Amino acid sequence: MTAGERAPHVVIVGAGFGGLAAARALKHAPVRISLVDRTNHHLFQPLLYQVATSMLAPGQIASPIRALFRRQPNAAVYMGEVTGVDTSARRLLGATTDRTAQVEYDYLILATGVRHSYFNHPEFEPYAPGLKTLADAVSVRNRLLSAFELAETEEDPARHTDLLTFVLVGAGPTGVEMAGAIATLIRNTLSSEFRRVDPRSARVVLVDRATRVLPTFAEELSVAAHARLTSLGVDVRLGGSVERIDDTGAIIDGRRIPSRTVIWTAGVEPSPAGRWLGVPTDRAGRVRVLPDLTIPGHPEVFVIGDTMSLEQDGRPLPGVAQVAMQQGTYAARVIARRVAAQPAPGPFRYFDKGTMAVVGRNFAVIESGRVKMSGLLAFVAWGAVHLQFLAQSNLRLMVFLQWAWQYVTNQPGSRLIVAHRDGSGAAAQARVDESVHA
Repeated sequence: MTAGERAPHVVIVGAGFGGLAAARALKHAPVRISLVDRTNHHLFQPLLYQVATSMLAPGQIASPIRALFRRQPNAAVYMGEVTGVDTSARRLLGATTDRTAQVEYDYLILATGVRHSYFNHPEFEPYAPGLKTLADAVSVRNRLLSAFELAETEEDPARHTDLLTFVLVGAGPTGVEMAGAIATLIRNTLSSEFRRVDPRSARVVLVDRATRVLPTFAEELSVAAHARLTSLGVDVRLGGSVERIDDTGAIIDGRRIPSRTVIWTAGVEPSPAGRWLGVPTDRAGRVRVLPDLTIPGHPEVFVIGDTMSLEQDGRPLPGVAQVAMQQGTYAARVIARRVAAQPAPGPFRYFDKGTMAVVGRNFAVIESGRVKMSGLLAFVAWGAVHLQFLAQSNLRLMVFLQWAWQYVTNQPGSRLIVAHRDGSGAAAQARVDESVHA
């Protein structure tokens, strides 16, 4: 490229694991990067449940996006809401300000992630919040802690059961980790802090229509996780469908579970990127991409992470952070080679580094190829891996120290209930905690 030429413009939508990996991989490429996200922070979603259960503060798992790219001159960050893509004009639509309402691109990387899916039951959402954002996590934390506070002041003992029954819908990694964390919080911390009500009388109920917890893991690891949950006092109910959720509880296969706190830890659905692009999608709505992660007819448009659908060895790639990160790096490499007029790399190939889930204190399960492990050693490995992938070194240190303190003292982190009458408490608390801890 000559000095007079304009550097190609790469627009990346989404600052999750995939978008971050792509932007970083283009650091030394002769391109201009615009990274667009609806928030101003990168969120480490695998630890959201720890914010929801008071183990960590929101700012300990989130990093301001601008801080991450302050030493990368070819990258600019914009906070905005994307509503569509005009592929014929190579234009991104819908960012929040007039200046960025229509952003033209030479290359586009969509890494827009997923949102909650209530399986055609949107009426569940007001009564069963999910866990995808910092505000979600703080809202759930408010609900959990408020339940104990209300029980402490409730004069009618008959209402204590409803207040102190926590129902989690979905026994995948999020549900299992959340159930184990709530049970551990009750056992190790809250049990000694109340006088009129016994927190140990609380019930944690984990339900799923699948026949085992962690259904994507090897059966022996599912059995081990199930046994661990049971030992923590979690009531695991499998093989039942959720028929109704309201402000008094949930109905599972005709049986009501009275509860004031229901948490949705089940399915997700991709962003509407498929509709934006007008291209084929799979049954879940994920964009069907070519082996180089582009869409048919538009080699300049890449779709990565949870938003895309691609098979490898006859099986669809899983919606996990490692897939998004590897695809972000690959898409950046393709773009860099095109800009440099070099041959394209071969088709994308995912290297599976394994999956893991933690179940309470001192216990985790790990599956990586033929390696299947559960127990304390897996718990240590889980902690090391999660620390490694936090976006900033200061967060790694903060989280490590917080975990160490909690391990020794059984005292979790931010057990604050911050609620406002206008309902904005969750979002406000997320902003406050981020400003304090970032």
